[in-house]
Amino acid sequence: MSVKGTNSTSKGPGRAGVEPKRAESSGAPTAVDRPELVRNIVLVGHSGAGKTMLLEALLASTGMITRMGSIADGTTVGDADPVAVHQQRSVALSVAPVVVGDVKVNLFDTPGYADFVGELRAGLRAADGALFVVSAVDGVDAATTALWGECERVGMPRAVVISRLDHPRADYDAVLAECRAAFGESVLPLSVPVQGDGSIVGVLDLLSGEVSDYSDGTLQPTVHPGSEDQLERLAVARGELMEGIIAESEDETLMDRYLGSEEIELDAIVSDLETAVARGTFFPVLATAATAGIGAAEVLDLLVRGFPSPAEHAVPRVTDLDGQPARPLSCDPDGPLVGEVVRTTVDPFLGRVCLVRLFSGTLTEDTPVHVGGHGLADRGHPDHDSDERVGHLYAPFGASLRAVPRVVAGDICALAKLASAETGDTVSSRDAPLLINPWDMPEPLMPVAVEAASHGDEDALAKSLAKVAAGDPTLRVERNAETHQLVLWCMGEAHADVVLDRLRDQGVKLQTVDVVTPLRETFGAPASGHGRYVKQSGGHGQYAICDIEVEPLERGGGFEFVDRIVGGVIPGPYVLSVEKGVRSQMQKGVAAGFPVVDIRVTLVGGKTHSVDSSDAAFQAAGALALREAAAATKIQLLEPVSAVTISVPDDYVGSVMSDLSSRRGRLTGTTSSGGETTEISAEVPDAELLRYAVELRALTAGTGRFRREYLRHEPAARAS
Repeated sequence: MSVKGTNSTSKGPGRAGVEPKRAESSGAPTAVDRPELVRNIVLVGHSGAGKTMLLEALLASTGMITRMGSIADGTTVGDADPVAVHQQRSVALSVAPVVVGDVKVNLFDTPGYADFVGELRAGLRAADGALFVVSAVDGVDAATTALWGECERVGMPRAVVISRLDHPRADYDAVLAECRAAFGESVLPLSVPVQGDGSIVGVLDLLSGEVSDYSDGTLQPTVHPGSEDQLERLAVARGELMEGIIAESEDETLMDRYLGSEEIELDAIVSDLETAVARGTFFPVLATAATAGIGAAEVLDLLVRGFPSPAEHAVPRVTDLDGQPARPLSCDPDGPLVGEVVRTTVDPFLGRVCLVRLFSGTLTEDTPVHVGGHGLADRGHPDHDSDERVGHLYAPFGASLRAVPRVVAGDICALAKLASAETGDTVSSRDAPLLINPWDMPEPLMPVAVEAASHGDEDALAKSLAKVAAGDPTLRVERNAETHQLVLWCMGEAHADVVLDRLRDQGVKLQTVDVVTPLRETFGAPASGHGRYVKQSGGHGQYAICDIEVEPLERGGGFEFVDRIVGGVIPGPYVLSVEKGVRSQMQKGVAAGFPVVDIRVTLVGGKTHSVDSSDAAFQAAGALALREAAAATKIQLLEPVSAVTISVPDDYVGSVMSDLSSRRGRLTGTTSSGGETTEISAEVPDAELLRYAVELRALTAGTGRFRREYLRHEPAARAS
């Protein structure tokens, strides 16, 4: 938003009197003393859209860095994570502030790849506004459109940056049309690219009619009026922009004045634009070429003047430790201390480092705090509470930390050495602890089985996994009780690669193995078994004989043990021993090593010895009898089947249903969920779902989502 040549001040309650001063920007992040001087903005968009380089341009244009880094060289502020450097893409949330005049703008760079949606959700939670970065080469993808809808439902202020306009295949007009079709008619251009010698050299502000000329190669543009030819060609676009802004104005006379050809003061239009952006009802589009720094100054103007401060943004609901609602909070530096850990990393020197968004209160060094995390037990993060003390406070700047004396409500800080803190935890006053309701997280649905390379690496694997899981709420670690495998439930292949890389970077030697589906066994037909366990070895021997009959039950029937001994040929205590032996063998399996289920075992006869019979002998005899019965009949393997609910845009319903059929899925129903989305319900064998998180994404251009719930075990396609 260009406001050059105007003396307007924003009418928004948290933005009043804030004037951007590009030339006077500080080179280091500073602490602010009130929330009105903070902006928290998250950069979102698909992978490769240009978010990280836009962040570099904004940092360089304000003097926060001396020169822009390179993704290829691994020198950008946003992608300082070693895994990101290795993979040449953002894999984690990072934050870097820019200082414009008195205003500190915390910029959150988020990964664009779908596997890292947990990092994206954390960025959305920490921010008060979203900057959608759309590539002028690739346009709008379906996942970005879906994310826009999510932000719309919660009323988050948004703007659009069309990036990469210096690329040979860039098409500003076509991508602008895509944005309007995907995001709505309230998306209108505020600046447009200016071409010179076949490439972009600046941007023209449609409101002021001024051109910001970057042709001299510096990040500070030369500003001059647009030519008559330029203004004439853009008259229609300017008229649409004016009408869009005026339609959002609280001044009901403004539209009549405009339609009556009355000249409207630029200050009034700019002020109404700022208010509409902060309110989340109008969405300006800016043009940029970040690698050349073109358009960065205009983006900063919009962030400072148009986006709301934390004081204008609602604070998440809080409860006490018992789950009872607490009184609503506001972004007040003098209010109760409440912050949330939005990211956790492990530094080799500082230990656990927590990125915290402070919603209420003021945090200073040496403050006693309560750290609590509730509501993520199903992710392998049990509820926990502890009292700790804050050491040093830091302002995060990518991978580096810079000490600050205090942090007020609305700002972002980093805390080191909070021993128990995990991503999603609440940091509050020790005297009045509170909990913030956790943000929505998708369920990790792709399993990856790992094992230590050697017995000596098992402890290292366990410790490193605990550290990685503490910072990643989308990762679920499970030790499967049936297969005894260590399974990492991930969001997809890229997420799994990052988790494994982090473990290996910590010196853990591990390997991946095939995921074993937890099958079960049952008897396909009735059978009889004779268990004879007789041993003589001098002194007391072992003597136990039992006869059993086994018959299958209906699916889900469990296990029944029936005693039909006549005449006491096996005493009561030894009857219990036979049952123990049968149960023990059922856990070990009788054919393929999987647990046996859904059978009735009837004890019909046997023999004892007055001296040599024992509990251990009859347990062994019971196990032998079950194995003999199994050898005499057909054993049926049972595979787990899950109830799956898939949410997809209507355009993909046919493809998804056809794919489910190829996976032995049984369709149980479809429901229109509104908004051109359909929910498909089906029953699918778990063996067909091991990579479904990846394959559904490919099938639906990244728009499909699914959830699953164990339903039952049923006969596998191939029986033994």
